[in-house]
Amino acid sequence: MQKVKTSSKKRVGRGYGSGRGGHTTGRGNKGQKARGSVGVLFEGVKVRKSLLNRLPFQRGKGKFKAKPKPLVVNLEALNLMKEGSEVTIDSLAKAGIVKLSDAQDCGVKILGNGKLERRLVVLTPTSKSAAAKIVKAGGKVEK
Repeated sequence: MQKVKTSSKKRVGRGYGSGRGGHTTGRGNKGQKARGSVGVLFEGVKVRKSLLNRLPFQRGKGKFKAKPKPLVVNLEALNLMKEGSEVTIDSLAKAGIVKLSDAQDCGVKILGNGKLERRLVVLTPTSKSAAAKIVKAGGKVEK
């Protein structure tokens, strides 16, 4: 059987012996991109049409961070709850379905995967399919 030789990854910018090193290390000659890193939102000199100027102003750090999405709870997980109980963030946390701190930060949404076998009163946001299955099982959806 013949052995296949695999060469190790090139470590860029670690001298001439590294296979790609020494002078420009694959960055070409001179210019902005050949030097340090260019910021992700940097758009050059075009001030008027830049994306940042077209966005509404919002103060402070972290203004480009995405908002957290709600935690997803499938219907089959609600079978752990007692018959006729109310489904809230606190009751879901007591049943061990979600972590209380995460649920309070992001919120909770109930989706329609699985089968529900208990009558429950749901006070959290639900999808349309989940709401239909809850009502079919004899429960209520209140918002």
